[in-house]
Amino acid sequence: MSVLSNKFSRFTVLFALLFLVGCSTPSIASETESDTTKFNASEVILHHVMDDHVWHFFDGHQGTWFLPIIVYSSERGMDVFSSRNFYNEHHQVVEYNGYKLEHNHIYLADSGKAVLDISITKNVTMLLINAILLLLVFLAVAKAYGKSSGKAPKGIQSFFEPIIVFVRDEIVKPNIGHHYEKYLPYLLTLFFFILFGNFLGLLPGAGNMTGNIAVTLTLAIFTFLITNFSGNKAYWGHIFWTPGVPMALRPIIMLVEVIGIFTKPFSLTIRLFVAITAGHIVLLSLICLAFIFKSVYVGAGASLMVLFISLIELLVAGIQAYVFTLFTSLYIGMATADHEHH
Repeated sequence: MSVLSNKFSRFTVLFALLFLVGCSTPSIASETESDTTKFNASEVILHHVMDDHVWHFFDGHQGTWFLPIIVYSSERGMDVFSSRNFYNEHHQVVEYNGYKLEHNHIYLADSGKAVLDISITKNVTMLLINAILLLLVFLAVAKAYGKSSGKAPKGIQSFFEPIIVFVRDEIVKPNIGHHYEKYLPYLLTLFFFILFGNFLGLLPGAGNMTGNIAVTLTLAIFTFLITNFSGNKAYWGHIFWTPGVPMALRPIIMLVEVIGIFTKPFSLTIRLFVAITAGHIVLLSLICLAFIFKSVYVGAGASLMVLFISLIELLVAGIQAYVFTLFTSLYIGMATADHEHH
């Protein structure tokens, strides 16, 4: 037990140090080193939380990953080029080939008209990394399961199998019922996609994928579509003509129920987005204290707080994956409830 605790302590300290190094980007350093430029904590925090066309790791071009720009406009058609072209040798934003980049949005330089931007941004890259990681992990788990059929699980299978069984037996099956198998692949994918995304977002320099409202909205829309396309006669009858309600109140109840169809995915969207983004903002705010006060003592105190809150964020990452999957299972279960079996 003491060996495990020592390993855990070393891991947590290393995690905090890496997080501090990753989040204390050169944009912070360059601003604090300048006597003429005042440090702007809000700008630094928003820069780290929001999506971007470049991925900064260190100061200057050498520490920046310039991502592909893919834009379309009726005037110029499709254009594909590197985001490096929007920056000069001093890393200042410049116009390129009739396009300009302002506040992370791309416009036509002559007319100022916004273009259709389908670029591979930092969060899109994180989505791809998350998807590839999921495929690698669970293909390995499936391969191990095929080899060890009838035997005790080992290796990566032994780690993930209890989590899969937990999601199946404690989340999906109790809320959906006897026909849960139909929805289990989606719900397992949903759980691990959010879980991996939350954990990856805590790594130094990583993108805030599950803290992006477009990502959480897309996940909620999938839940919305699956829930309502799976809804049976009893589900829709309860919404449009609720039984057991006085006739005069039924139109009002119907309006409330119809609104409820859309508030459910909205609540899923906002809950995950706010929980993950708020955690990142708190961590970055604490890190910024050292640069605001320019004090070693404040930095040391902030580092301890960052370590503590980072551990809480690891817990929140798991809880949010659990909650999103739980409510999705509950909504599907309500839409597909078979009164002969419930």
